[in-house]
Amino acid sequence: MAVKVNIQPDLAARGDIELFLDMLSAERGAAPNTLAAYSRDLSEFAAFFSKRGAVLRDAGTGEIREFLHDVAARGLTASSQARKLSAVRQFFKFLHAEGLRRDNPAAAIDSPKRQRPLPKIMSVEDVDGLLEATRAWVGIAKGAEVLRALRAHALLEVLYATGLRVSELVALPSDVVQTGQRVLLVTGKGGRERMVPLTSAACEALAAYREALERASAAPSPWLFPTRSKQGHLTRQRFAQELKGLALRAGLDPKRLSPHVLRHAFASHLLERGADLRAVQQLLGHADISTTQIYTHVLEERLRSLVQEHHPLAGAKLDPPQPG
Repeated sequence: MAVKVNIQPDLAARGDIELFLDMLSAERGAAPNTLAAYSRDLSEFAAFFSKRGAVLRDAGTGEIREFLHDVAARGLTASSQARKLSAVRQFFKFLHAEGLRRDNPAAAIDSPKRQRPLPKIMSVEDVDGLLEATRAWVGIAKGAEVLRALRAHALLEVLYATGLRVSELVALPSDVVQTGQRVLLVTGKGGRERMVPLTSAACEALAAYREALERASAAPSPWLFPTRSKQGHLTRQRFAQELKGLALRAGLDPKRLSPHVLRHAFASHLLERGADLRAVQQLLGHADISTTQIYTHVLEERLRSLVQEHHPLAGAKLDPPQPG
């Protein structure tokens, strides 16, 4: 549990901090919340040195490390520690630029490593259940609800078949796939194009949806999933909401399901079955393979759990070897 700090910087330190905040406001147009955050972090930093009778402007690299150790000892997360270090860095960079210091003592200090959280994923069984629930909805839907059900089914099949980003999925153009075509040409981040294959199930779901859409629409749309939204197509937010409803139909926890979770499922299920990491990177549209490698960590965690749960010696305390 974090301990509250009595923030009482000395007068000289307060003056330097105010000069720095004035610069952020006037030259960089920093928002009030940003200024408040910098003020809190730097005031805490100044108070730390004030207790030791030290002058903030004269702080060295070792003393800054002491402050960071103190912050860590109070139980603050790595992200909070990194934020405080960033404020200190910017502060001393300002003092150096103004000629008030000859160096930036915080420049050589590395930020605390923040462990990247593993992505939430779904089991193959959960995905199958979600798709089956959507197919069942298509079977019982009546009237105007039929098109919504068919659209939901098409969206899910395409998402799980391709691993598209939700922004890419909802904004697919109407001519992205032609009759009999089994590949999508997708424009992703940075205008980079990539080709992603479609499964038979995705092709069939798309064909059924497009047929119903043509019957229901008075005029053609440039979008594959048109709506009356400002963008002209289904929004990411609306699709996420609909996905929560589909989760309830499938008996899944809506809080654990999102379009991004299905993208994760696509990648992790491919890797589980031996897909090449580079191929998955290309399908996902990742510019850097290190982004894709997060899924290998998911598999490592699963394998570790599998061994811990099922290996006969897992967790067993072995007797030490006896001499001679």
